[in-house]
Amino acid sequence: MYEDNVKAQMRKGVLEYCIMSVLMTGDAYASDIIRRLKEAELIVVEGTLYPLLTRLKNAGLLNYRWEESTQGPPRKYYMLTDEGRRMLADLDKSWHDMVDTVERLRNQAQNSSTEV
Repeated sequence: MYEDNVKAQMRKGVLEYCIMSVLMTGDAYASDIIRRLKEAELIVVEGTLYPLLTRLKNAGLLNYRWEESTQGPPRKYYMLTDEGRRMLADLDKSWHDMVDTVERLRNQAQNSSTEV
């Protein structure tokens, strides 16, 4: 149980970053974002996605436009703002710094266990 909680917290911690990364490649409809995250093996449901999209929009990192659809009601397409692109660049650096730190710590732990 504890392991599942830790994994869930890690996932929550990177979800906004992953959403912004998906939008870096172009505007996307919510179901497209979910599909892309699932393809990357990060399972997200609409009930989780929409509050995050709203939070990112309210922070000025995303915007959206409505587009008519041939298959039902108009669709809301999300896109990064200029501020969102700047934030994503900062997050990219932070992510790589954190991965490097974790790998350094893991390598030190492995080297210590082999020296004993």
